[in-house]
Amino acid sequence: MVSPEQLRDLLAETGALVRPAVPLAELTTLRVGGPALVAECDSTEALVATVRALDAAGIALLLVAGGSNLLIDDAGFDGVVVRVRNTGVEFGTDSVLAEAGANWDELVAASVGAGFGGLECLSGIPGSVGATPVQNVGAYGVEVESLLRRVRLLDRASGAVRWADPAELGFGYRTSVLKHSDVAVVLAVEFALDPSGMSAPLRYGELARVLGAGEGESRPAARVRDEVLRLRAGKGMVLDPADHDTWSAGSFFTNPVVGDDRLDQVLAAITAHLGEVTVPTYPAPSGTKFSAGWLIERAGFAKGFPGEQASARLSTKHTLALTNRGSAGAADIVALARTVRDGVRDRFGIVLEPEPVTVGISL
Repeated sequence: MVSPEQLRDLLAETGALVRPAVPLAELTTLRVGGPALVAECDSTEALVATVRALDAAGIALLLVAGGSNLLIDDAGFDGVVVRVRNTGVEFGTDSVLAEAGANWDELVAASVGAGFGGLECLSGIPGSVGATPVQNVGAYGVEVESLLRRVRLLDRASGAVRWADPAELGFGYRTSVLKHSDVAVVLAVEFALDPSGMSAPLRYGELARVLGAGEGESRPAARVRDEVLRLRAGKGMVLDPADHDTWSAGSFFTNPVVGDDRLDQVLAAITAHLGEVTVPTYPAPSGTKFSAGWLIERAGFAKGFPGEQASARLSTKHTLALTNRGSAGAADIVALARTVRDGVRDRFGIVLEPEPVTVGISL
């Protein structure tokens, strides 16, 4: 383990600020995670130089920006946490270029306020710009993949900085080749925007209905953003320090996709437990997508499970969010996640996969 003094010497020329023993719970929206040595990088130049220096020295590093998709062990991280804090934003005539540390929802708000459409369905999502292509962030029928023009990357093997086209990033449902990988660091992202100020085509039924729109129609981006924020807030999915339902990593499990070879088996298991019910499913490239939230509730885990005395509970507004009620540690979140995952598996034969990146934890 490198000491703070050794790290300051190593990073003396990078522009990074070294902070010892920082509780990582302060840097994540779940508000769990033990201590770590942190190097804060307020510019892209400092970020590149810091990652290069740590890699050359063989020191393990963890990149943290918004901390909205992280579950970190109570023991912390035995290496250096690199805080991504470069926040520059530049609008073009039909695009926006944002540095990786920029706040995502602030970028969405700025784009709508500047008269652009395109990002509005992704309003209210916590985290940073740099995380969006890694996770292929999506909500209300829109995924980042459809909006990307290019991503600026630091190749950690060569140390080179270059622009990558979306086709190189291997996007899938809530994933890309950058997720669970140390190959590259996202430095900046460029998104296409609609200068007319109209939204992306509306594909999500609930949102289209409240806007009085047919599927594929558009509405003014500002109006769509307002409705998305209202819908998300009603599900506890807009950060609020006073609301423990928002002390989460958002949707903890991804919606599972069942291959055609197992579909009849899964539907039979659901019928055996629930009787003849209408199961919400959606077509997916590799099979049929099920609603994780629906499965969790039908497996017997209601909103607020396991009760008011628990330090980690399902959100009282949305069963797909695992929440910290103020005193939970990572072990409490993990125990709840395992209980829910195993319950859905035992009843329906579907294994839910966690969406957050875990550090020092195995689910």
